Amino acid sequence: GQIRDTCCDYQSIETIQSDVFDKIQSLVHSKFFRYYRADLWKECPFWNEEALCTNRDCSVATIDENVLPVDWRKDALSAIQLSPKGSLFQPFKQCTYKDQDFCLVDDQIDSDSVVYIDLTENPERFTGYAGPSSGRVWKAIYEENCFDIVHQMTEGCETCNNIMNLDLAEEADGGNDSNDEVCLEKRVYYRLISGLHSSISIHICHEWFDRETGIWGPNLDCFVNRIGSHPERLQNVYFTYALLLRAVSKIGPYLDKYEYRTGSEQEDEKTRLMVQDFIKSTDSCPSTFDENLMFKGPEAQALKTEFKDHFRNVSKIMDCVGCEKCRLWGKLQTVGLGTALKVLFSYEDKSLDPVKNPDLFERGEIVALFNTFNRFSESVDAIKTFRAMYADKMTPKVCV
Repeated sequence: GQIRDTCCDYQSIETIQSDVFDKIQSLVHSKFFRYYRADLWKECPFWNEEALCTNRDCSVATIDENVLPVDWRKDALSAIQLSPKGSLFQPFKQCTYKDQDFCLVDDQIDSDSVVYIDLTENPERFTGYAGPSSGRVWKAIYEENCFDIVHQMTEGCETCNNIMNLDLAEEADGGNDSNDEVCLEKRVYYRLISGLHSSISIHICHEWFDRETGIWGPNLDCFVNRIGSHPERLQNVYFTYALLLRAVSKIGPYLDKYEYRTGSEQEDEKTRLMVQDFIKSTDSCPSTFDENLMFKGPEAQALKTEFKDHFRNVSKIMDCVGCEKCRLWGKLQTVGLGTALKVLFSYEDKSLDPVKNPDLFERGEIVALFNTFNRFSESVDAIKTFRAMYADKMTPKVCV
């Protein structure tokens, strides 16, 4: 079945995901893509957040900058513009970003609290963080930064068939068409937010810590309760994967000439070849998302500005997450999605040339984009695992 608001179907996504899975895994473990720069100790700008998770699984291990290439330690900050006064939920205090940006990036901030993290040593998984603090974050995102369309986008899905019982070809038929009344731009925005939330939940359920056995592993009940019984949430994971895939494909030519500056010419060339090989594999799939359909008409500019304002707010709300590791991955994936939107909607193909336009993207944006794509790739892979577990559970056992 066709994935709504994309140019592809579920089977195509699962096929391409299988084809590129090993390659994106290798990429995010390489020197350039494994180290991420972030500020994990910013104050929440919207409310007093004091409920910090004290569980050791919530903590993030940072690394000494001295082990990193000199160029990464002394990144020159790009030229920035002061934020225009935004919407009601946007009390930015001296927040800065370029007009093309869809989110706020810590790479642009010169602060002592900005640290480097080895992402491979701090995997996204179950930490025990939940309750009012977590709920407040998602409530602020859905209720105050989603164009007031949450009800329309989810209406009717309470009675959808359980997606665990559906074949891929049937997945697109869950729910009703009430959200067709919502304009494409707002639908895309909501699907991205829902896709991110759902993907994070999948990671938590797939990397679950069983306190009784002391073993990490997939938790089927967790998945069914959080995701499997909500077809629209699964649909939005596939939708977001499709959009990310299009963005990664579009930025490919830019990365052909990009200076990785890993401190080793051999490592730079190795990274370039790995990226080229990965991008080439994604090109085997027809275009998955058509960005040219969006932001057209007389209200396009105002709608695009509102779209950016909301998404920038979401990137700020991630500073209100009360768990270090959850905050890290929430911030990174928000930047990853924001970078995908920037690739798709801020630049034409001919502009994506690092020689003519060397400062279009911060290093952190590129790292976040590919790591976010990897997280969604792992989510799609986990869905296959849970589908098999569910089928096995539902199969009558024959006593011999």
